[in-house]
Amino acid sequence: MGRYIIRRILYMLVVILVVSFITFGLMHSVPGGPFDKEKSLPAEIIANLEKRYHLDQPLWKQYLSYLNDVFVPHIAHEKPKGLDVADDYLIDIKITDTFWIRWMNFGPTFSSRSRSVNDIFRQQLPVSVQLGTLALIIAIIIGVPLGIISALKQNTIYDYLGMSIAIFGVSVPVIVLGPLMIWIFGVTLKWLPPTGWGSKPPYIFGFLPTNLGWDYWKYALMPSVALGLGSSAILARLTRASLLQVIREDYIRTARAKGVKERNVIVGHALKNSLIPVVTILGPMMAGLVTGTFVTELTFGIPGMGKYFVTSITNRDYPVIMGTILLYAVFLVVANLLVDIMYAYLDPRIRYD
Repeated sequence: MGRYIIRRILYMLVVILVVSFITFGLMHSVPGGPFDKEKSLPAEIIANLEKRYHLDQPLWKQYLSYLNDVFVPHIAHEKPKGLDVADDYLIDIKITDTFWIRWMNFGPTFSSRSRSVNDIFRQQLPVSVQLGTLALIIAIIIGVPLGIISALKQNTIYDYLGMSIAIFGVSVPVIVLGPLMIWIFGVTLKWLPPTGWGSKPPYIFGFLPTNLGWDYWKYALMPSVALGLGSSAILARLTRASLLQVIREDYIRTARAKGVKERNVIVGHALKNSLIPVVTILGPMMAGLVTGTFVTELTFGIPGMGKYFVTSITNRDYPVIMGTILLYAVFLVVANLLVDIMYAYLDPRIRYD
């Protein structure tokens, strides 16, 4: 398993490099530039801005310079006085008082002189991660039990009710469900605040909120449910179909014929094997929920990455676009690696070494 994980990590690095190359090429092939405004700036000012941000250099040189800033660790032997250099790096490891290893400098943002891309990530990305994680937890809590009940109670009222909920979750997108929940629970009943988020920096481990009381959950409940309901419906249908297939296998009939209790048959034999397809989809679903919070954030007025990513595309803010896509690509490949590791736990027959 250890050799397999190392090999997969190397493959992950290749995938990230390919994603960065394609994103960089597509980004610069789109007509227009970051300093094109409705009222054109003088050519001298545009030239100075492009020189300041090194946009006047050849594309291959810009790309290699970007890779050097993001992927190559930089060693600093002395911290300049009066300047917090650590703010320019997403990862800043202090070895001694005069020795730092600094990594992942995503550069400045063209739309703000007072903030860098790393500043945006430190302040807004944890909110998106919290929202996506809560949505995934809600999807698992609702979807997997709903699928199990529907499979064990096939063609009964429980099955019909569970699949009706699943069809509703798949059919109604967040862009419809979000405003509907705001109107019902936020405006009409006034049970929950319609917009906002209940946590602010600093965060534990960089993304966990320090306050998990009601002040946090009253803001997180509606957007998390709105985002996670569609995924829970997918999990419910997949769990039901997989479990129905497994409980018809010969080894399940053999276990029942030997007198094994029905609960042990379902939990110990059928359920564990039926979760392999569910775990397969959890990988991309995990990355999709963390990275696909844009519509939900805009709907509920959540200060996450959604607003900055959308506006960065329209404004041609290259560093924000590159940094966001690279981080989300990392989420995806790491989630797929975790799925492969879970395979070996669920099915002892699966071995990678």
